[in-house]
Amino acid sequence: MKQRIVVLGAGYAGAYVAGNLARRLSQTDTEITVVNAEPDFVQRLQLHRLAAGQEIEARRLADVFAGTGIRLRLARVTAVDPQRRVVAVADADGGELGYDTLLYALGSHAADHGVPGAAEHAFDVAGRPSALRLRERLNSLSARDDGGNVLVVGDGLTGIETATEIAESRPDLSVTLVARGELGAPLSAGARCHLRQACDRLGVTVLEHTSVEAVEATRVLCADGTALASDATVWTAGFAVSPIAAAGGLEVTEDGRIVVDRVMRSVSHPSVYAVGDSVYAVGDNGRPLPMSCASAGYTGMQAMAAIVGRLTGRKIPNTRLEYLGNHISLGRRDGILQMVDGEALAKPRYVGGWKAARIKAGILAMSLWTTSHPTFGLPRRRRHLVAVPDASAEMPVA
Repeated sequence: MKQRIVVLGAGYAGAYVAGNLARRLSQTDTEITVVNAEPDFVQRLQLHRLAAGQEIEARRLADVFAGTGIRLRLARVTAVDPQRRVVAVADADGGELGYDTLLYALGSHAADHGVPGAAEHAFDVAGRPSALRLRERLNSLSARDDGGNVLVVGDGLTGIETATEIAESRPDLSVTLVARGELGAPLSAGARCHLRQACDRLGVTVLEHTSVEAVEATRVLCADGTALASDATVWTAGFAVSPIAAAGGLEVTEDGRIVVDRVMRSVSHPSVYAVGDSVYAVGDNGRPLPMSCASAGYTGMQAMAAIVGRLTGRKIPNTRLEYLGNHISLGRRDGILQMVDGEALAKPRYVGGWKAARIKAGILAMSLWTTSHPTFGLPRRRRHLVAVPDASAEMPVA
């Protein structure tokens, strides 16, 4: 009897696992369907570049999966029913998809944390449409004689990369980075110093120990009563996951991430696996893995190995679940590579400057290649897929 595998989401984790499953299970009676709302693969790690005005590659998923046997359904997931083993989707036809094994990889989106006005007035770089909206706004500011003020709220990696990228790409704009605590607090002393020097070089104003309590159309209001003028507020103060898993009855954490065992299998519904930002997975150091591309890779490899092992009767190996550090871009010619120890604390040494930027560029290129070549050399079939956005499913054609 044919095994139906449904993959929800074709980001870094979903596309990688789907392609590897197609390769590893090519000799079995398996049908793989990938459900994704957008027709293109989104390089989320580079959306701050897109917003800043640069061009980044967006490969069509129909081309990525062509010849692999994977069916691509362009639709938005609206519900998951793990009891009935079906997924509800919204597209031209709507309806449900049945599955025997579900891989949940819907990722995350920007979290406004309930701050008044953040959802209505702020931009973000957590998705391609929102990054393009920010790009359009920056274009309009650059067209003005007096430029404009860009306020980036959030001093995590996304905030740092976004602020420095905009400052380098658009020197006519004034960029301010609002940090809730000390800028680069998780980094080593040397890396923090490097970060400050980069902000100074790029003209990024840093406001530390500043908490934003409300966002308005032309300013943000801080906890100390300060009002900061802003022509474009960029919200990078964290991420949240979709409520779909919780609504479907899967066991989740307070923030909605799916609780899994060591092999990424849902502890409440064994037909469901979760990877990427959607999963609450404990790493080999005993700490929860952070939302990151690296975590997507590790959880994806483990889920893929578990699904293959279960369907082929092979022993399921425990792949590595590690958090090794962070790669931070500071524009196109500078960066920071900060490794961490077993307690997830920054090691004293770091790599900075052009070398770190090149390492980050290499990681991004490798990530794009692995998703663009999902089956890693599996012989292409004679039939391929054609993506039609309004179609309920992708049909094989000659």
